[in-house]
Amino acid sequence: MPGDGWRGAARARLRDPVFWTDAIQLVKTVAAAVIAWYLATSVFGLSQSFLAPWSALLVVHATVYRTFSQGAVQVGAAVLGVLSAWAVGNLLGVDVWSVAVVLVVGLAIGALPWFEGQTTTIAATALIVITTGSANNDFMLLSRLADTGVGIAVGLVVNAAVWPPLRRRTAVAAMDALDDDIGRLLVEMAEELKKGVSETAVDEWVQRTRDLDDALDHAWSLVRQASESARMNPRRAAGELKDPRQWIDLLRRSDQAVAEIRSMARTHSHALADHQTWQPDFRDALVTVMHAGGTALMHADREGIEDCRRSLAGLVDMVAERDPISPLWPVYGGILINLRNIFEAMGPVADANPMTQPPTPFDSLRQAQSLHRLRR
Repeated sequence: MPGDGWRGAARARLRDPVFWTDAIQLVKTVAAAVIAWYLATSVFGLSQSFLAPWSALLVVHATVYRTFSQGAVQVGAAVLGVLSAWAVGNLLGVDVWSVAVVLVVGLAIGALPWFEGQTTTIAATALIVITTGSANNDFMLLSRLADTGVGIAVGLVVNAAVWPPLRRRTAVAAMDALDDDIGRLLVEMAEELKKGVSETAVDEWVQRTRDLDDALDHAWSLVRQASESARMNPRRAAGELKDPRQWIDLLRRSDQAVAEIRSMARTHSHALADHQTWQPDFRDALVTVMHAGGTALMHADREGIEDCRRSLAGLVDMVAERDPISPLWPVYGGILINLRNIFEAMGPVADANPMTQPPTPFDSLRQAQSLHRLRR
């Protein structure tokens, strides 16, 4: 039923750790902006305190370390934006030309190397200040600076003290998906080889390995972000992320497997270019090993991977019995070496998967409900 599909997708989304990481960060960002606005208006009595939530939004980053490391730059950018608007407003008043000048000044300052990543922050802040009529009033200038300070302080405190983000979920989810994708590609290659490989299929394999390279690059960036998220993070779980050696080793192994698959595809391409016909018994045996190996990778089955690696010995014996001057001998040998390297590289990856993650809020709620029912 259509409703079942929608509900299934919703349940999967609620159990997705990446979704919860992003959702929690979104809630914290909104909370920081609202708290900053409330404090500026209701506690400190600052009028038109629009820069408080604006500054809070700028400060809340994906990691605590980046929040503090970028905080000084953002403080400087926001203050310079206010001061630029004040200077231009006092010199030229508020008209079309002063707006143009303050934007040019703001963008020029933002282009300086020290403000990398804050190119438009100064100009945007100055534009808000000058168009709201706060630029040529010294009291309003102080109010705008106070707004900015409140927003920055709230953003720093909320991101550092309230469930400071550890970007572990996103990194683990990306790495867990890699061995599945590598195994799936091996299975598809085996099925295509059984039917008879075409140049189009080989090109598709090569393109898939490039897609896997992109996924690996993304996983590497998430691991680096997870390591950064542990810096200056007070949470107890942060210690193990500061130097994620296991993750680095697993990614290197996956990288090697992708390179070996690309090499296999190139070897098939050379055989096609020379119009060489595979011997059916060797091809069928190779298809069996590739399909079983790919399936084992998809299920993180270390024993299955080891069985496939041992099966390669039989294929080596089969090649050894053939005429060594056959033009297909180096093709068979190259593919067997590629498969051996893939299975050896991915064995420890299978041991590590699926990687453990802290339960999502949805899972924690279900566990609490189940415990409550048991106690009743």
